[in-house]
Amino acid sequence: MRKLQFRCTALLAALPLLSGCGQTGTTQLSVISYNIRMGVADDGENSWEHRRPATIEMLKDTHPDIFGVQEAFDFQIKYITDNLPEYKSIGVGRDDGKDAGEHMDIFYDSEAVNLLEWGTFWLSETPGEPSMGWDAACPRTATWALMEKAGRRFYYVNTHLDHVGKEAQKNGLALIVDRIADINPEAYPMVLTGDFNVTPDDPVLDGLKTKMLSARDNAAETDHLGTFNGWGASDWILDYIWYSGFTSCDRFETVRKQYGGIPYISDHYPVSALLTF
Repeated sequence: MRKLQFRCTALLAALPLLSGCGQTGTTQLSVISYNIRMGVADDGENSWEHRRPATIEMLKDTHPDIFGVQEAFDFQIKYITDNLPEYKSIGVGRDDGKDAGEHMDIFYDSEAVNLLEWGTFWLSETPGEPSMGWDAACPRTATWALMEKAGRRFYYVNTHLDHVGKEAQKNGLALIVDRIADINPEAYPMVLTGDFNVTPDDPVLDGLKTKMLSARDNAAETDHLGTFNGWGASDWILDYIWYSGFTSCDRFETVRKQYGGIPYISDHYPVSALLTF
């Protein structure tokens, strides 16, 4: 699949309206955002080799149409696609734009969703090439895709904001919002998922709140549980699903269910949403 780069002349007004795109119908899209915790980390009993079966069980149980992962290495991606062959993935390593380093991959159920176009950009002053932006501690990327389900086109963007640099968080998210507008002049419905490394009251989110809706805050059925568990030592909301152009969000859930007897699927709980076109 051709990977596209972007123009830098985005207009924020090109984003889909918050109230929806005017289409009617009952097609639904199930979405998950999941910081999988990097598989190279030495986390003792919480290391990837011990908890990886829980990831497969969680995905079998929830069976999302599409989901975005953060911190995934290539062998973690391969493990998912080997065990769940109906899912295909797109994304690149943040270190070299190929395989090295963490991936912000998008997985989609190829039996339910069609991939039309996709690309990756870096959250930096030079987004078209592997790079580290502003005061960031690490390279950060966003992966996007134009998808179609049951004749309904939509965009999906998956990212992971920096955990240290406040300018990198603010400017990186602003860049994402600009690029969303740039790639979506047709105002198709849009989903943005990721580990933002900020809590819901952080000013970093102020610009995004004027353009998209938080599934957590707008779903008919929802919770406000913490998503970063720190292997039981923390309880902060850091992970998000945002949307625009959909008629409703019927459900949002922080997925805290245990799978396969594993205490923690990751140091983050997945979050899920059910959106209606």
